[in-house]
Amino acid sequence: MVMLGSMGRYLCVLIGGGVGSLTRYLLGRAIMQRFPNAQFALGTFAINVTGSFLIGLLMTLLVERWKLPHYWQLAVVVGFLGGYTTFSSFEYDGYLSARGGHHMIAVSYLVGSVVAGYIAVWFGAWLATKR
Repeated sequence: MVMLGSMGRYLCVLIGGGVGSLTRYLLGRAIMQRFPNAQFALGTFAINVTGSFLIGLLMTLLVERWKLPHYWQLAVVVGFLGGYTTFSSFEYDGYLSARGGHHMIAVSYLVGSVVAGYIAVWFGAWLATKR
């Protein structure tokens, strides 16, 4: 087992976070280019749901099933998914919709993101426990 010092742990989070942030940017941009007339932030919504699925799947696999060393959790979950998911953007996008007078769209977007995200976490964890 590899023992990482503080610097090694920081590098795991830094590298994972950089890759996650770049992935979020590229995917969010691609989605919004594909659906330029979306009424709400479809890119942010898709990223939050896929990020929720991935955290359920990966935490279950990395920690419970494969029992990989902690640095994998730091790099993949804390780093990559921390950079990839966008819940601060999610909240702000909901605020912008409401401020623009689209209250039902804002509520639908916020509630839909939370419900779909929870279902995605559950499904990812369930999928990871299947043999």
